Amino acid sequence: MPSHGPHSGAPLPAPALQARDTDWLRLAIQWAATARARGNRPFGAVIVSSDGLLLAEAYCNTSESGDCTGHPEINALRQLRTPAQLECLPHATLYTSAEPCMMCAGAILCSGIRRVVFGISNDRLRQLCGQRIDAFRSSVAAVELLALAPQPIACVGPLLTDEALEAHAGYWGH
Repeated sequence: MPSHGPHSGAPLPAPALQARDTDWLRLAIQWAATARARGNRPFGAVIVSSDGLLLAEAYCNTSESGDCTGHPEINALRQLRTPAQLECLPHATLYTSAEPCMMCAGAILCSGIRRVVFGISNDRLRQLCGQRIDAFRSSVAAVELLALAPQPIACVGPLLTDEALEAHAGYWGH
């Protein structure tokens, strides 16, 4: 999907898939399965530095923590505290089992991360979740929100959708 933003006024080229993207995305998908097994919504995320170092990995823990902000993208960002970790974020990639929600898109924007790779698209998630209030998904996709950033944020996905959907099988009640 071409992105538009105030930084260029023109469509951004489709972000390139990198050699290890599917490996890291599969790790995020594994964390989604862990979330589901622990009684949480099935979402996972990892953050990887530009030189391939795993910086953070997390799963959705909203049910077990009672924290509605316990989405995996935010939980992963909360793990990064040292100046060196924070300084590498503009060159890092966030891998997430599903396209981030609006809240997580805001956190990504504030973190300085400039690349996101995701599994399931927002549209597909909206189909899965139906009208459940605990799973509200806006009709505005994170890709659209991140395209408005003053600095370009590359969004790659959806990728490995069938694999990412496995953790969701039967979860949403239809």
